[in-house]
Amino acid sequence: MAVSRKTFLRILGGGIVVAAGAAIAVPRLDAMPAAAVEGWRGPGPDEADPRRRALAWALLAPNPHNLQSWAVDLSQPDTIVLHVDAARLLPQTDSFSRQILIGHGCFLEILAMAAAADGYRAEVTLFPEGEWRLDKPVARVVFTRQPGLAVDPLFAEVPRRRTVKGKFEARPLDPAHKTAFLAGHALPTLPLAIADDAESVERLRALAVAGSEMEMNTHRTHKESIDVARIGAAEIAAHRDGISLKGPMIWALRQAGQMTPEKAMTPGTLAWNGGRDYAMAGYASARAFGWIASADNTRETQIATGRAFVRLQLAARALGVALQPHSQTLQEYPEMAELRAAMHRQTGTPAGAMLQMFFRLGYAGDPGPSPRRALPSFVTV
Repeated sequence: MAVSRKTFLRILGGGIVVAAGAAIAVPRLDAMPAAAVEGWRGPGPDEADPRRRALAWALLAPNPHNLQSWAVDLSQPDTIVLHVDAARLLPQTDSFSRQILIGHGCFLEILAMAAAADGYRAEVTLFPEGEWRLDKPVARVVFTRQPGLAVDPLFAEVPRRRTVKGKFEARPLDPAHKTAFLAGHALPTLPLAIADDAESVERLRALAVAGSEMEMNTHRTHKESIDVARIGAAEIAAHRDGISLKGPMIWALRQAGQMTPEKAMTPGTLAWNGGRDYAMAGYASARAFGWIASADNTRETQIATGRAFVRLQLAARALGVALQPHSQTLQEYPEMAELRAAMHRQTGTPAGAMLQMFFRLGYAGDPGPSPRRALPSFVTV
């Protein structure tokens, strides 16, 4: 979250201006802890188990609220059994766990890419014990040695994948990049659409803003985000998940008592207003939106959506395009129903079909990687 220097100095007042100036002058103050992002280096050189090497890459997959709700059983030889971690869900905004399973699809796609790059075929069987419930696995993945497998060119982008949450540059999406996205996707069951004309972008922006406002103004749904907000480097290092808020301004606002979970839950406070303004500035800077829809909403389709989406995000990275998913207006709780229906209409998603992913596209600098928990915290043997 970014807070302007002018606002920051006005809030803190004269007695702390010197400290504030020091904070602004030291960009590494309250920086992302190195331990929280060490996973982005991939598996260690001494890791001999190909499953664990592939998992070290797969845990870098995008996932809702950075909950990292993957649970892995390695008790069977040459096999990974993937579950959902029941303690890492979003019951208020994702009551059917649709977004969670999309995140598992992202995980499985990178897992298969990593296995192939290491010379193993990863045979994925979805829902091997029948219709998915929290007590049943999402997938069983069997590793078979197969030298000479082609390495997916997108695999090289995995450690460079980013979700850009801040402002985009004030330039339109390059037509060649739009063409590359549409040509590279080529999944008729999960069609990709991109809108970059001014009229469509403005209508989609208005719906995205309204959805974000609805989530923030609905206490239980906003609290779900605040509960996983990690404020400052110490909290980020302790949890290595969730929504990271860091940097000199955040540090100084915490010192002044202006940045707390309670403040972030209270409309009109600097913390609440700052969160809203940050999100809205991102939408205001968008010059294109994209989305993926499906004819049905089965669990298999949700997994397939995740696999397709992460490939799209990796392709964006390869092209130098920034991409940020927007989930709010797609969420399935009662207060969002009207806006969700409006988003379906605006994207041309027909009745009975499902708008699975919606995102903004543009250009921005590298925001750096998001935290990841250590591999052992995901694994049982």
